[in-house]
Amino acid sequence: MFPKETKFLVIDDFATMRKIIKKVLSELGYTNVTEADDGATGWPLIQQAHASNEPFQFVISDWNMPQMQGIDLLKHCRADARFKALPFMLVTAESEQKQILEAAKAGVSNYVVKPFNSVTLKQKLEQVYAKVSTSTAKAA
Repeated sequence: MFPKETKFLVIDDFATMRKIIKKVLSELGYTNVTEADDGATGWPLIQQAHASNEPFQFVISDWNMPQMQGIDLLKHCRADARFKALPFMLVTAESEQKQILEAAKAGVSNYVVKPFNSVTLKQKLEQVYAKVSTSTAKAA
């Protein structure tokens, strides 16, 4: 699993959903969590954190948001060499195959369908960690 000091960015236009995700992360031992209310707010935060040498190490973003959707934020991250490998999980009420495929093509690390519970989120984080640690080992 990711180290307890992992720096998370949780992006959702509903404060209640951000609180739920933050609470689950806290239960898993993660306390370094920043919140944003949509992709347009999250994107500058990602860039600023990187510029200050304190980059986010994991993004959990809702798909459907005003101004900039989560899928668009994911595409921004994957198009920028600095954030190509940033673990990025999309959270959505949509479970259509078309959307799942779009997210996979865009380079999503994992996908969680609402409603979900803490066990599901923990499993998804573990799956992302397994992918990240495997790709890091291959690169070494």
